Amino acid sequence: MDPLTLSRIQFAANISFHILFPSITIGLGWLLVFFKLRFLATRAPHWMELYFFFTKIFALSFSLGVVSGVTMSFQFGTNWPGYMNTVGNIAGPLLAYEVLNAFFLEATFLGIMLFAFRRVKPWVHTGATILVAFGTTMSAFWILALNSWMHTPAGYTMIDGVAHAVDWVAIVFNPSMPYRFAHTLLASGLTVAFLTAGLLAYRALRGDRGAAVATGLRCAITLGAVLLPLQVLVGDLHGVNTRDYQPQKLAAMEALWESTHGAPMTLFALPDETTRTSRYALEIPKLGSLLITRDPNGYVQGLNEFPGLHPPVAPVFWSFRVMIGTGLAMGLVSWAGLVWLWRRRDFPRLYSRILVAMTFSGWVATLSGWYVTEIGRQPWLVQGVLKARDAVSAVPGTQVATTLAAYLLAYVGLLAAYIASLFYLARKESDSSGATKGAHP
Repeated sequence: MDPLTLSRIQFAANISFHILFPSITIGLGWLLVFFKLRFLATRAPHWMELYFFFTKIFALSFSLGVVSGVTMSFQFGTNWPGYMNTVGNIAGPLLAYEVLNAFFLEATFLGIMLFAFRRVKPWVHTGATILVAFGTTMSAFWILALNSWMHTPAGYTMIDGVAHAVDWVAIVFNPSMPYRFAHTLLASGLTVAFLTAGLLAYRALRGDRGAAVATGLRCAITLGAVLLPLQVLVGDLHGVNTRDYQPQKLAAMEALWESTHGAPMTLFALPDETTRTSRYALEIPKLGSLLITRDPNGYVQGLNEFPGLHPPVAPVFWSFRVMIGTGLAMGLVSWAGLVWLWRRRDFPRLYSRILVAMTFSGWVATLSGWYVTEIGRQPWLVQGVLKARDAVSAVPGTQVATTLAAYLLAYVGLLAAYIASLFYLARKESDSSGATKGAHP
């Protein structure tokens, strides 16, 4: 059992599970702020009904995010000691900033937000909600500053094989940081839009016709319809940044083997690293160069320019297409819902069922996009500075395999319990709402 491969799989499993929950809390925190401000402006009780219902979702997501984040951080020492030995002077402070500047802010005011609605003045409770939302965003900021630095390192110098900071502004605001940060925030907003729409559609299918459900659905669908075009724009700018700093990743995303002028955009193919060809390729001529270089005859570097220094092609190629495909589906569903809102008051049951089926579509897009980013960096842990094989620990593969199996079992159980809990809360809320109104869902 290869310790490097197993350690990579183990870290991938941990980060895949962990990222699910910040992808909800980042966007949901600001949605709660919106609900609270709308209540203060209108005094309509359905805004607080939405606030209290989704506060439960936030608290559950936050708790699982904390637990999985702590577990993940231990792996820097157990599986990847070479990482902290080499770049710990930069990674350590950025992780500390996240804890001190952001996580403590969330944890401190979360208690007020959850339990003190009737115990403090309204402005204090509203302020606590805003600070919790701000804290989640700042957590994302510091974590993405470190992650982006690993892709486009700047502001450092190497002394005896160890990275030392020389310019913290350049480190934090490295070349890919603005694009990655904006892309992640928009992804969280889209994830929350469809999570919100799915849970409220589930309540509607159970007979809950209250104002909270109708209003929440309108907000969620509008949010998805507005954020999707912005995400496409930011994703395009991020792609240009990747062209400039990680061309081998971009080539893997398109399974482009040979450097060429007028590169096509590949819709479908079966990349084969053995023959270094893409079988059954379905391509649109010159569109790749147009999107990447803004010139249909622009020059695009291929994978063969990076022998031994490019990522595994198939995982990056397919993850990118899953992300794009899921995003297109989210766009079509949200825009169709927006058109329906203009024409009718209630959604048809079929549309509500589609929303329920797409409750976690944001997770699919987020994970696949994350795989493009992280697998696309291989074989580097820090681009041009540290390779994965040089950072892995000497722990025997059997031990890594044992802990990996334990993690996977725990995560499957926790994820199943989490999803069941969300729909249980939605079902309980719809039942109580129906009982209050004399309905029989």
